[in-house]
Amino acid sequence: MISGHQLDIATQRPSDNFNQRPDGTNITLVVIHNISLPPGEFNNNYIEDFFTNQLQTDQHPYFETLKEVKVSAHLLIKRDGRIIQFVDFDQRAWHAGRSSFNQIDDCNNYSIGIELEGTDNSPYETLQYQSLNQVLSILKAHYPITDIRGHSEIAPGRKTDPGPAFDWRKLK
Repeated sequence: MISGHQLDIATQRPSDNFNQRPDGTNITLVVIHNISLPPGEFNNNYIEDFFTNQLQTDQHPYFETLKEVKVSAHLLIKRDGRIIQFVDFDQRAWHAGRSSFNQIDDCNNYSIGIELEGTDNSPYETLQYQSLNQVLSILKAHYPITDIRGHSEIAPGRKTDPGPAFDWRKLK
């Protein structure tokens, strides 16, 4: 269920990296992403710290590249299926960047961004697909969602996630 634009089954970890959606915008798109920090490493809290501007950049050399980056997603689904929400669904999370879908630019305006802890080429966990399907069912019941796409489809040539390891056939 969704209460006050928050997913009841998610742990709330609010991010400051959001702004208002344009007035009258319908949420019609879900964008699937992947992320791991450092790249290829799982089961830590670095993603959560990154999305909440608490990442200590001296903890890993790769983190220096993220020093000035301010991003977020609405949700993160961890390897064990846990769901963390960073931005309320009625707000505009900063996940898609330069993007376009159905000839409408700036997908952040009308989409919900869901990050899966993973990489383009690492198989995703069964628990992640289960949580993702549960979330998608709830979102579709609450918002006029018509499409689910990968980041690579809305930012071709710039992004590759969720990558070839993501099995679209596992979405219900």
